Amino acid sequence: MEASESVRMIRDSVGAIAPAGGDLKRVRALRFDAFGLDQPVWQQVVDLGWLSLRLDEERGGLGLGVRELCAIGEELGAALVPEPVLAVAAMVPLLNDAERDKVLEGSLIVVPAWREGINKAGEAASMSVSDGTVSGRKILVPSAVMAGAFVVTTAEGAVLVERDAPGLTIESYKTQDGGQISTLSMSSTPCTLLIGDAQDALHELSLAHSAYLLGATERAFQMTLDYLGIRKQFGKFIGSFQVLQHRAAEAKIQLALSHAVLDEAVTSVESGASKSEQVRSAARALARVSDTAMLIARESVQMHGAIGITDEHDIGLYCRKILSIYNQFGTANANRARYLAAAGGES
Repeated sequence: MEASESVRMIRDSVGAIAPAGGDLKRVRALRFDAFGLDQPVWQQVVDLGWLSLRLDEERGGLGLGVRELCAIGEELGAALVPEPVLAVAAMVPLLNDAERDKVLEGSLIVVPAWREGINKAGEAASMSVSDGTVSGRKILVPSAVMAGAFVVTTAEGAVLVERDAPGLTIESYKTQDGGQISTLSMSSTPCTLLIGDAQDALHELSLAHSAYLLGATERAFQMTLDYLGIRKQFGKFIGSFQVLQHRAAEAKIQLALSHAVLDEAVTSVESGASKSEQVRSAARALARVSDTAMLIARESVQMHGAIGITDEHDIGLYCRKILSIYNQFGTANANRARYLAAAGGES
């Protein structure tokens, strides 16, 4: 990512909640927590202004771009920060004044609910809106246990559904990283139609999510390199073995390629490229980053040996996080299919 002044400042500000050096005690303490939110840390996020990052200055926001959002994402991923900073920040520009003010003061968390199938992102075919109510189901909703409201995608546009709205049922399931995902079932549930393009917001969120995943992956790789330099076998540091050097070099190459394609996807948004070009760039980035993340997760465990699968070692936290979120916006194969479909024409 380009090291502009705003990006550098954003990266530096993450140190307030994600100290350099990767102290993961807080992350461990929040695992499998029923709520999973550290309220003092969330208030710090609010005070730093991150949630208004994509909101126009005329509406009280920071007026920064998707590149800055991705910069935050990469730093949060490196520290495995579990709070839904990116999701909430991406949704803020869509909200009405009352809900937006609550989010920006820290009294409300709003997250998106967009998936209706395992490999389909952003679709709304089964959702129906009638007379101010919405019916249908959304699956694999991250951070729903923390949310007071949801931005739900429908064919008629995005709608806001309050957590305590009648007709809404939430079923939550634990994930292996200690978080939760949820299914939202709505039956004639009261909703409010939102102004703004939810697909654009989700597109930006997918890039920020890729940056988060890449940040976690980069940190896992660095931890593995450090381990290769201290672990001895047969009287030698295992990092001196050529076969491991070759595998580490391949992982480094894939990381560099992932950074490059994500940067290209961000640039396509910043430059106002055609929708099809933006979709192609994002799909390529999602596929590449998820493949790289899984490659390095596997290599990290294998190069650490038995200690890599223990809960006590921090590398396990990174591998579990990667396994839990690498396909949040579709599998690598599904995104390759999106790329090919978008390559059929310009819009």
